[in-house]
Amino acid sequence: MAFIDYYKVLGIAKTATENEIKKAYRKLARKYHPDVNPGNKDAEKKFKEINEANEVLSNPENRKKYDKYGKDWEHAEEFEKAQQQRKSQSQQYYTEQDGFNDQEFSDYFESMFGGGGSRRGGSVKYKGQDFHASLTLNLKDIYESQQQVLTVNGNKIRLTIPAGVENGQEIKIKGKGGPGMNGGPSGDLFIKFNIENNTQFKRDKANLYAAVDLDLYTSILGGDITVNTFDGKVKLKVKPGTQNETKVKLKGKGFPVYKKEGQFGDLYITYNIKTPTNLTEKEIELFTEIQKLR
Repeated sequence: MAFIDYYKVLGIAKTATENEIKKAYRKLARKYHPDVNPGNKDAEKKFKEINEANEVLSNPENRKKYDKYGKDWEHAEEFEKAQQQRKSQSQQYYTEQDGFNDQEFSDYFESMFGGGGSRRGGSVKYKGQDFHASLTLNLKDIYESQQQVLTVNGNKIRLTIPAGVENGQEIKIKGKGGPGMNGGPSGDLFIKFNIENNTQFKRDKANLYAAVDLDLYTSILGGDITVNTFDGKVKLKVKPGTQNETKVKLKGKGFPVYKKEGQFGDLYITYNIKTPTNLTEKEIELFTEIQKLR
């Protein structure tokens, strides 16, 4: 059987990392999957080669055997046992330094397995294609956990969306992708969340930030004000002499912590002191008096 370079099949170097192998496989699997190329025999053949290459190279042990024994990697253990027997029979026949040449490899496996190592042909199980989808939600939608029914490739999938999911976050639903081949497992469904924020709050993970206008008189004399939080209003006591851009932390009034039931971040309020305009003559007179006193 002709040697197939699995590295070449995936378009990667022999020094490729596990992550690089995974990325190359996903990209090619999407391109050549039978669902994307119905009736295309060349694409189906290519898809099988891609899956076979990934099956070998994504497994560190299999990859090690493949790098050492090539197309006969599946029979590495049998070969190594035979190798030990040969060494014990005659140290001159085989040494670690000399090893077998390519022809000896071929002759050995042909004699042991009848025609060389098997690639398992059509019996190999192929995982189905992974599906990718995006879901757009508003920030208010993810303040509490909720259930939604999504339709992906004609199939309805009930999905529980945990409170506090992040913008750009991707979750995997195992087995909800394309069907496998030859009895292989189904692919997975990856859902990416796009979270739109139409609120007055800025979000940083579980913490929220908001700016609140504060009139000059309250900032000077102090007093009580009412501010909005994400789930209602609260009263705050403003200290006399509060400066512009003073920050106040409201503990536990932020956003839910992802997958930690009952835990919330904090809400940070920044005061923006507003200078009064269109003053009356009396107000100007009073401010002038205050200026003289200062």
